[in-house]
Amino acid sequence: MITVLLVDDHKVVRTGLRVIINTQADMRVVAEAPDGETAVRLNRELRPDIVTMDLRLPGRLSGSQAISAIKLEFPAAKIVVLTTLVGDEHIYRALQAGALGYVLKEADEAELIAALRATAAGRRTLPAIVAEALQRRLANAPLTARELDVLRHVAKGCSNREVGDALGSTETTVKGYLPSISGKLDAPDRTAAAIIAAQRGLITLD
Repeated sequence: MITVLLVDDHKVVRTGLRVIINTQADMRVVAEAPDGETAVRLNRELRPDIVTMDLRLPGRLSGSQAISAIKLEFPAAKIVVLTTLVGDEHIYRALQAGALGYVLKEADEAELIAALRATAAGRRTLPAIVAEALQRRLANAPLTARELDVLRHVAKGCSNREVGDALGSTETTVKGYLPSISGKLDAPDRTAAAIIAAQRGLITLD
């Protein structure tokens, strides 16, 4: 019997997944968690064969952070991400954290069950759209920590001078970062760069 721990903050999603999974003769949902902290605790207590992990979770731990916490405690844990997020940085961070697969919530029932079986067998599952996004992430030059700081403030609507003041730098220095940021993101201007970064999962828009 393949035992499954469902991690998602939406009860209706967990209910739907539980119904689908429990119709399989050799699968059973043994617990559900609405947040990362609960997921880590239930994984420790129940040691399920598979954990399905959403990435957007309330509380102290994001989905990727919960994956890291589980893998730190149980390196052999098998975790598959089940999310709506297709940003290449979301995918990269989840896999770096230790997820074995990455499946979108738009997947049909057959795709979901196939992904769960593959995860239970220790095989990676990356749909074509996910694999392509990951390749783009690996091929692009990463933004530096300072460039990401600049982008976060740009996304809040700050002027170059305000960004400089917030970061203890000058307006001229901030202006110097913007061509590199735009070039790495293939963005025509600072506003588009912030939007693209948010879409890719590099920054979060409040």
